[in-house]
Amino acid sequence: MSVSKEPTSVRPTASEPLRPHAEDAFADELAALAAQDDRPRPARWKLSPWAVATYLLGGTLPDGTVITPKYVGPRRLVEVAVTTLATDRALLLLGVPGTAKTWFSEHLAAAVSGDSTLLVQGTAGTPEEAIRYGWNYAQLLAHGPSRDALVPSPVMRAMAEGMTARVEELTRIPADVQDTLITVLSEKTLPIPELGQEVQAVRGFNLIATANDRDRGVNDLSSALRRRFNTVVLPLPESVEAEVDIVSRRVDQIGRSLDLPAAPDGIDEIRRVVTVFRELRDGVTADGRTKVKSPSGTLSTAEAISVVTNGLALAAHFGDGVLRPGDVAAGLLGAVVRDPAADRVVWQEYLEAVVRERDGWTDFYRACREVSA
Repeated sequence: MSVSKEPTSVRPTASEPLRPHAEDAFADELAALAAQDDRPRPARWKLSPWAVATYLLGGTLPDGTVITPKYVGPRRLVEVAVTTLATDRALLLLGVPGTAKTWFSEHLAAAVSGDSTLLVQGTAGTPEEAIRYGWNYAQLLAHGPSRDALVPSPVMRAMAEGMTARVEELTRIPADVQDTLITVLSEKTLPIPELGQEVQAVRGFNLIATANDRDRGVNDLSSALRRRFNTVVLPLPESVEAEVDIVSRRVDQIGRSLDLPAAPDGIDEIRRVVTVFRELRDGVTADGRTKVKSPSGTLSTAEAISVVTNGLALAAHFGDGVLRPGDVAAGLLGAVVRDPAADRVVWQEYLEAVVRERDGWTDFYRACREVSA
């Protein structure tokens, strides 16, 4: 008599993170830059300002090592951002949603400090303790206030270790909590009144904040806080080609992390998605001949990346692996139609007035019409 056995599952010996931190994902490039970087470095910086800019913008090192671009945009803008961190001024990356503010800040911190994880995520519920410090209440109740009972925030840790801290979505944090940063940025100290002590920032400390003023629920920065920052405005990609390049690069990176097959023939669909986003965003077609209504959403580059990535997954798992109009149509509809009443009208008018009339866009038009019905 045979006895059937339950299949045994094999657990992996190590888990691979879905999205490695920048300093881990690009460790080889950072190491290559550090090895060949002979320029002056500010205190506690892992790379010189020149090498940080090269890491962000890409280039080829003297030994032939290729540094891939992390940000596609004006060189001078990157140089100003990097130089700001070498001064005593904090850096505020300002821009509409989807202009790569978070991506830029993460890679900037990784190149400067070798650690992009000293992060405060701004939300409407972010408390003051997230920026200053908290308490281990078991220790506090047992022994009273002490340094052992204190739980440092990412900002406090960055100050003590001479690192770069990051505050994401600063304008989502309540105004009174935002202003906790004023003393940190102006006096470079963080008082601990419960202990009669303070933490003084050591050389190498600085802070990168990101913010936008387009979304709902934002809190304006006080003039006192804004004066503590050098502001760099990250623009939307200036051309279709630049945006197609950005979307293609990020989709390729995300696809590899998700084990999705490459889509060498998908560039036409990426270009269509980008063109649709830009025209609806700008309120006019690329040739300037036809005005169109804009939907309520932002239609950012980040959303275009999401639409194409989702389409690539559909093509891989339910198609033949080739990115086609039907793979991106549903994602486009979801990105454009945020307000079911008003945005659906905008989308239908755009399809009939613009997409239907374009040469070579027949399959794309039919796919969009099918999911919009």
